[in-house]
Amino acid sequence: MPEETIMSEETVIDDATRTELEAAAFRRLVQHLRDHPEIQNIALMEVGDFCRNCLSKWYRAAAEEKGLDISYDEAREIVYGMPYAEWKEKYQTEATPEQMAAHRAHEEREARK
Repeated sequence: MPEETIMSEETVIDDATRTELEAAAFRRLVQHLRDHPEIQNIALMEVGDFCRNCLSKWYRAAAEEKGLDISYDEAREIVYGMPYAEWKEKYQTEATPEQMAAHRAHEEREARK
């Protein structure tokens, strides 16, 4: 019997449907980020504690859990919609000193996990 997620008394979602909904939401998030390259990764890190590179790492980790060998560069191309070096050249701007300090603080927090 498939597992179910109960959202409310009226709404029960089976695992397959939940997975489809999560996948659709992920695809929409990735497309939104592709459509808005003006949103810098460092700004995403400041306000959301994640960025496109994080999504790429999570994608790669999920692939590995399924026994798939996807490189970090391949995962980044999936998320960015182009090779990372191309995206960086086209869209990345220089970070402010404040953004760099926030980024270093994030990296320190991640290193302690």
